[in-house]
Amino acid sequence: QVQLVESGGGLVQAGGSLRLSCVVSRGTFSRYQMGWFRQAPGKERNFVAGISWIGTTTNYSNSVKGRFTISRDNTKNTLYLQMNNLKLDDTAVYYCAAGRLINAIRSDAYEYWGQGTQVTVSS
Repeated sequence: QVQLVESGGGLVQAGGSLRLSCVVSRGTFSRYQMGWFRQAPGKERNFVAGISWIGTTTNYSNSVKGRFTISRDNTKNTLYLQMNNLKLDDTAVYYCAAGRLINAIRSDAYEYWGQGTQVTVSS
């Protein structure tokens, strides 16, 4: 069973930055499309960013484009999300996910999920 563990969340002021990490174990990391999703209280889980197996293709939701950067290091089995210029609306639990469909943005296209890490942006 593939395992994903997120870290790097926390409390940050609006305009600040955070870097999330997701370490993948018990699977061949380089074979997976990876994605970040987020879920705010009372809302659905939404796509944030995705990256292809070797990192040549990325895609982002419109709400984070230009502020967030997704990347991966296949030698470390680790996925990253650099978040800059954070806004109050970015407050959510952030999840990393692994799947096999390139450029997938639907949550049901991802097979494996982490437990999530909380990001809270304050004014």
